[in-house]
Amino acid sequence: MRYILTLVADRRATTLSPAMIDRVREAVVGAEPVILSRGEAADIPCAELPDPIAIQRALENAPVDAITTKARGRRKGLLIADMDSTIVTSETLDEVAAFAGLKDQIAAITRRSMNGEIDFADALRERVGMLRGLGLDALDRTWAATKLTPGARELVATMRAHNAVTALVSGGFTFFTEKVAALVGFDVNRANILEDDGTSLTGQVREPILDRDAKRATLEELAAARNLKLAATLAVGDGANDLTMLATAGLGVAFHAKPIVAREARARVDHADLRALLFAQGYPASAFVTP
Repeated sequence: MRYILTLVADRRATTLSPAMIDRVREAVVGAEPVILSRGEAADIPCAELPDPIAIQRALENAPVDAITTKARGRRKGLLIADMDSTIVTSETLDEVAAFAGLKDQIAAITRRSMNGEIDFADALRERVGMLRGLGLDALDRTWAATKLTPGARELVATMRAHNAVTALVSGGFTFFTEKVAALVGFDVNRANILEDDGTSLTGQVREPILDRDAKRATLEELAAARNLKLAATLAVGDGANDLTMLATAGLGVAFHAKPIVAREARARVDHADLRALLFAQGYPASAFVTP
């Protein structure tokens, strides 16, 4: 079988039942399914590329993700992950802006940037400029309220346990990526640097800005350092700034993504948590590493 169709249910909303799996299997003319996590995830081997429309009809609008991969080379040797709204649940810059009373204004710019409506670097400079004079304690208070996306620690720990390199590469800021990387266990973290005068933000971000091209370049650099083909890499993100990285990776996953990203990405996770990226590589839940 050339392809594997992986079904992953949103555990909070539904159960992946045997009847549901059978309907999808019949719709795609698949082979005997392999249960990765009972009631949550299953693989269906397929001889031909599964039809997304047939899959969705068989799922009957259930909150279940369907990810198709080639049967060979499913487990990846490099993970590149975005941070905001991917590894963490929030947009950290928007949350910092709340302490300046500017959350709604800055979040509106963030949304346009993540939807690809305005240039990322220009939008970042504009938003940071609006925060000039904000005390550095706003960063600490934002970090205290930042939450990890469910499955983030399992994703990184499991891939590292199987000798993969894991990198957090964000258009956000090193103040947060360094902390998230330490908490989750990423090998590498890269992001933009906020300038300050020791007590307050200066309204400047250090150049050059880490943008979509820098994310792709990091993927290529880290793959080359490990002598990995790009087919052996996995990237995940949610915004337009991630599109080039997702297109370059062997498996690029749009995670609860903005519309432009959901439309263009080859693989999507719209319902489940980050455990879905392990299931998509063929890991059963019994092989997950929980720190």
